[in-house]
Amino acid sequence: MRKIFSTLLASMAGAAFLVALPSTASAATGKVIVFEVEITSLTTYDNPSGCKKLPPLAHVLVNETDSPVKIYGDPFCLSPSLTVRPGYGSHVAPASGSFSA
Repeated sequence: MRKIFSTLLASMAGAAFLVALPSTASAATGKVIVFEVEITSLTTYDNPSGCKKLPPLAHVLVNETDSPVKIYGDPFCLSPSLTVRPGYGSHVAPASGSFSA
Protein backbone atom coordinates (compact mmCIF):
# COMPACT_ATOMS: atom_id res chain seq x y z
CA MET A 1 0.00 0.00 0.00
CA ARG A 2 2.85 2.36 0.85
CA LYS A 3 4.51 1.71 -2.52
CA ILE A 4 1.24 2.46 -4.36
CA PHE A 5 0.78 5.71 -2.43
CA SER A 6 4.35 6.89 -3.14
CA THR A 7 4.02 6.01 -6.84
CA LEU A 8 0.72 7.89 -7.04
CA LEU A 9 2.21 10.89 -5.25
CA ALA A 10 5.23 10.96 -7.58
CA SER A 11 2.96 10.75 -10.63
CA MET A 12 0.83 13.64 -9.40
CA ALA A 13 3.92 15.76 -8.69
CA GLY A 14 5.24 15.05 -12.20
CA ALA A 15 1.92 15.99 -13.76
CA ALA A 16 1.79 19.23 -11.76
CA PHE A 17 5.31 20.09 -12.97
CA LEU A 18 4.34 19.54 -16.61
CA VAL A 19 1.20 21.67 -16.27
CA ALA A 20 3.24 24.47 -14.68
CA LEU A 21 5.67 24.68 -17.61
CA PRO A 22 5.13 27.80 -19.72
CA SER A 23 3.70 27.38 -23.18
CA THR A 24 6.26 27.68 -25.96
CA ALA A 25 3.71 28.29 -28.72
CA SER A 26 4.31 31.48 -30.64
CA ALA A 27 2.67 33.35 -33.46
CA ALA A 28 3.65 32.50 -37.00
CA THR A 29 5.94 35.08 -38.57
CA GLY A 30 4.80 36.36 -41.95
CA LYS A 31 1.44 36.78 -43.62
CA VAL A 32 -1.64 34.75 -44.41
CA ILE A 33 -3.37 36.22 -47.45
CA VAL A 34 -7.00 35.49 -48.39
CA PHE A 35 -8.47 36.12 -51.83
CA GLU A 36 -12.23 36.61 -51.97
CA VAL A 37 -13.42 37.94 -55.34
CA GLU A 38 -11.95 40.14 -58.06
CA ILE A 39 -13.71 43.31 -56.92
CA THR A 40 -12.42 43.24 -53.30
CA SER A 41 -8.91 43.80 -51.99
CA LEU A 42 -6.96 40.94 -50.46
CA THR A 43 -7.39 40.29 -46.74
CA THR A 44 -4.02 40.05 -44.99
CA TYR A 45 -3.27 38.66 -41.53
CA ASP A 46 0.17 39.75 -40.28
CA ASN A 47 1.92 37.34 -37.88
CA PRO A 48 -1.33 35.43 -37.18
CA SER A 49 -1.89 33.48 -33.98
CA GLY A 50 -4.88 31.57 -32.71
CA CYS A 51 -8.13 30.92 -34.55
CA LYS A 52 -9.22 33.44 -37.21
CA LYS A 53 -12.59 33.40 -38.96
CA LEU A 54 -12.24 33.71 -42.73
CA PRO A 55 -14.00 36.55 -44.58
CA PRO A 56 -17.51 35.65 -45.84
CA LEU A 57 -16.51 35.37 -49.51
CA ALA A 58 -13.13 33.67 -48.91
CA HIS A 59 -12.00 31.58 -51.86
CA VAL A 60 -8.23 30.99 -51.63
CA LEU A 61 -5.80 31.12 -48.68
CA VAL A 62 -2.05 31.59 -49.23
CA ASN A 63 0.38 30.80 -46.40
CA GLU A 64 3.38 33.14 -46.50
CA THR A 65 4.38 32.46 -42.89
CA ASP A 66 7.20 30.33 -41.51
CA SER A 67 4.77 27.81 -39.96
CA PRO A 68 2.03 25.47 -41.19
CA VAL A 69 -1.51 26.89 -41.17
CA LYS A 70 -4.57 24.72 -40.54
CA ILE A 71 -7.82 25.36 -42.42
CA TYR A 72 -11.17 24.40 -40.89
CA GLY A 73 -14.70 24.18 -42.29
CA ASP A 74 -16.25 25.85 -39.24
CA PRO A 75 -15.75 29.33 -37.73
CA PHE A 76 -14.34 28.04 -34.40
CA CYS A 77 -11.38 25.86 -35.57
CA LEU A 78 -13.05 22.73 -34.16
CA SER A 79 -13.69 20.51 -37.19
CA PRO A 80 -11.10 18.31 -38.91
CA SER A 81 -8.47 20.43 -40.61
CA LEU A 82 -6.28 20.62 -43.69
CA THR A 83 -2.66 21.73 -43.23
CA VAL A 84 -1.16 24.28 -45.62
CA ARG A 85 2.64 24.33 -45.59
CA PRO A 86 4.59 27.61 -45.74
CA GLY A 87 4.77 28.89 -49.32
CA TYR A 88 1.64 27.01 -50.42
CA GLY A 89 -2.07 27.83 -50.76
CA SER A 90 -5.45 26.15 -50.77
CA HIS A 91 -9.08 26.71 -51.64
CA VAL A 92 -11.18 27.37 -48.55
CA ALA A 93 -14.83 26.95 -47.56
CA PRO A 94 -16.77 30.16 -48.17
CA ALA A 95 -19.04 31.72 -45.54
CA SER A 96 -18.12 29.51 -42.58
CA GLY A 97 -14.44 28.62 -42.56
CA SER A 98 -11.54 29.55 -40.31
CA PHE A 99 -7.80 29.02 -39.99
CA SER A 100 -5.23 28.80 -37.21
CA ALA A 101 -1.52 29.47 -37.23
